[in-house]
Amino acid sequence: MFVKPAKGRSVPDPARGDLLPEGGRNVDENNYWLRREAAGDVRR
Repeated sequence: MFVKPAKGRSVPDPARGDLLPEGGRNVDENNYWLRREAAGDVRR
């Protein structure tokens, strides 16, 4: 799934050990990213 951080948010990407770039990236659709989406930290 392709996700971008919500405006003003810094979101760690545990699989890569860095922050999700502002332009977004493809990540595995798993509980971590689904929780981040539900919390409003990222958007598809």
